[in-house]
Amino acid sequence: MTEKKSSITFEDIMRRIEQRQYAPVYILMGDESYYIDQITDAIANSVLKPEEQDFNQTILFGADVTAAQVVDIAKGYPMMSSHRVVIVKEAQNVKSLDALEKYLVNPMPTTILVWCHKNGLIDKRKKVVAKAESVGIVFESKKKRDYELNTFINKYLKTKNVQIDAKSSDMIAEHVGADLSRLVSELDKIILSLDDKNRIITPEMVEQKIGISKEFNTFELRSAIINKDVYKANLIINYFEKNPKSGSIYAFLPLLFSYFQNLMIAYYAPNRSNEADVARFLELKSSWAAKDYIIGMRNYSGVKAMQIIEKIREVDAKSKGLDNPNTSADELMKELLFFILY
Repeated sequence: MTEKKSSITFEDIMRRIEQRQYAPVYILMGDESYYIDQITDAIANSVLKPEEQDFNQTILFGADVTAAQVVDIAKGYPMMSSHRVVIVKEAQNVKSLDALEKYLVNPMPTTILVWCHKNGLIDKRKKVVAKAESVGIVFESKKKRDYELNTFINKYLKTKNVQIDAKSSDMIAEHVGADLSRLVSELDKIILSLDDKNRIITPEMVEQKIGISKEFNTFELRSAIINKDVYKANLIINYFEKNPKSGSIYAFLPLLFSYFQNLMIAYYAPNRSNEADVARFLELKSSWAAKDYIIGMRNYSGVKAMQIIEKIREVDAKSKGLDNPNTSADELMKELLFFILY
């Protein structure tokens, strides 16, 4: 069976660009801007020599052009070069795609048109998507889920000849989150500090280079709650009250909600006492991460975990001003902490 072009991966596209196998059109769309930017930059930097770019590379912005204007430029011939490159950034702002659809019937073979549609998808029922697939590449850039971040971190570091232990990877994933551009930026920050002889990232390096305090950060507060360490949890939350930049309810609630949501699922694992089995059941990258859920199942009943999830939702709504005339964010954090630990 022939593979659909729409199922092409980011790695496939980058490999073809490296091999100078270009398509006449790239429709790059989705909620994850990192992959769209990476593909666009690879095309912009590899197709033309620097001296050819002035006359043969055009970068446009969707808010400033129509599809008809883009097509007019794409139909032009290259000057003293084999190709011309037309890149449309923020293409989601282009109102009508009728002219693009007509262009895709017979695109210029010497033009590489890159259409960057961020923050969503072009309606796949529109003919423009099918026509783009028939003559070029359509790529859907999807947001990574939390459980996929460790795999991304390890794959990225492998390309840089850098190793990382499971705890360090978890710390970075939980602290930075699923913004891949920021995630890569933080990883690069650590990589720059490594020497040629020691290419291993440790928790101490993560704390130092990314700015995660060893004792007072949302990661450590989550750990204190999992272990029902009342003293440490209160120590950290009081620190946050005096040092708002170190941690806030807005950063902490998604982290805590994700944990207790997974904890509810963990109760259904066939073998709840085995780290490897729990890790597989929750689709975790490492059995090290499963320890938190085994500890959590010892310290919180299923009913209590469900009540905590409801309380997190209530506090989240209040933190956004719903049914909350005057309770501060700090007071809401203390209210939530008391509810969880007692």
